[in-house]
Amino acid sequence: MRLFKPLYEMAMRWAVHPRAEPYLGGLSFVEAFIFPVAPELMLAPMTLAKPLRAWRYATISLAGSLLGALIGYALGHYAFDAVKPLFADLGWLPAIETWVGRLRADAAAHPWGVFLTLVLAGFVPVPLKIFTWASGIVGVPLLPFIASMAVGRGKRVYLLAALLRYGGRRAEQLLHQHIEWLGWAVLGALGLLGAWWFWLH
Repeated sequence: MRLFKPLYEMAMRWAVHPRAEPYLGGLSFVEAFIFPVAPELMLAPMTLAKPLRAWRYATISLAGSLLGALIGYALGHYAFDAVKPLFADLGWLPAIETWVGRLRADAAAHPWGVFLTLVLAGFVPVPLKIFTWASGIVGVPLLPFIASMAVGRGKRVYLLAALLRYGGRRAEQLLHQHIEWLGWAVLGALGLLGAWWFWLH
């Protein structure tokens, strides 16, 4: 079944849209607290379409994510009880409560203890919004929170931008040629990684 190639070709068309940069910033912003689509899905084709703007695009995405993280933090701090039933319906509540417990333990040990936890959290298959809401619920100090978000999300967007910037047109051609099996392989790997993560915890 051809699923990823049409989506990839559509993303490449969006990437050269005159308003692609505001769209990337907006997607990064809302993804940090509510939206389910990762901004890398737009950042990657934009970088492939215009490799010389890789660092600009990564910075726009990071800035949007940091602003959105502050919104997620504020909502977690002030509105969690009101939206708790919605999170239960979406299936997010167990993950949020798990991370709330971990962050509380780290915060009790040391105010900066949550920094390493949140940075490392960027490596696990859990959406960013889970961490922003959990941090607000716990009341993680803002400086460690913003620093961890900058490092955690920054390493993802700048690494992706670097790989695609220096891979250049050859990377785009290879990706276009093999996108279908790569897409299914990534989905399978994420599924296995997610199963392993939840089995351990």
